[in-house]
Amino acid sequence: MELRIEGVSHDYGETEVLRDISFSVAPGEIVCIIGPSGCGKSTLLRFIGGLERPDHGEVLIAGEPPADSLNPLTYIFQDFALLPWRSVAGNVSLVLEDHGIRGAQSRAIIDDVLARTKLSEFANAWPRQLSGGMKQRVAIARALAVRPAVMLMDEPLSALDSQTRELLLDDLIDLWKRERFSAAYVTHNLAEAVRLGHRIMVLSRRPGRIREMVSIDIPLDERPERVLELEKVQRRLWEAMRDEARAADRELSDAG
Repeated sequence: MELRIEGVSHDYGETEVLRDISFSVAPGEIVCIIGPSGCGKSTLLRFIGGLERPDHGEVLIAGEPPADSLNPLTYIFQDFALLPWRSVAGNVSLVLEDHGIRGAQSRAIIDDVLARTKLSEFANAWPRQLSGGMKQRVAIARALAVRPAVMLMDEPLSALDSQTRELLLDDLIDLWKRERFSAAYVTHNLAEAVRLGHRIMVLSRRPGRIREMVSIDIPLDERPERVLELEKVQRRLWEAMRDEARAADRELSDAG
């Protein structure tokens, strides 16, 4: 299933947020979205996920999602969004209950996704007992439970410390190698983007426009050994957005 975003523009009152955004996410592709603060990255993701509608343009799905997909598009949030009164298994089961899946069928799906995210031994743990990285694994397991065609990931690692972020990046890449999921992945972390993205879309400061689309041809599992090449890509990305990032920070400071 291919995701297509065509001509998306949007204003909030007199503030133009996004202007003429068009790109696609191919099956099995991770597209990372970066840009200065306030450029509309998370707003764009909300439009893609159908949480809001843009003033202009459209989001199209080409082809059919997997036959067993319950939610073709599924979110993973920055703040984990776990219910503290439900166990790990209970948080995962919530999305299945919305589709009327309970009992043995639900348990089989939960057992499967917890095994795939290395959480089987924590099925009965409560969110308060988990580290930040473990909580985000639960959020990923919950997303996998509905067998999405595309995952929409809004800065999912930004609340984690650097060591935990690196470990979870490795987990995501291992998962992608097994599942070949597609994702639109918003991040402000350039090192994270070059580690994970097949393509990286650079947005300008507000109103967000596509300034550059950078492809990285290095296979994901080879990237830890090809650090120097990734650093070159990272420098190119920073050069593409440095001046606008500074201007965006000044604008936000003046507005405050």
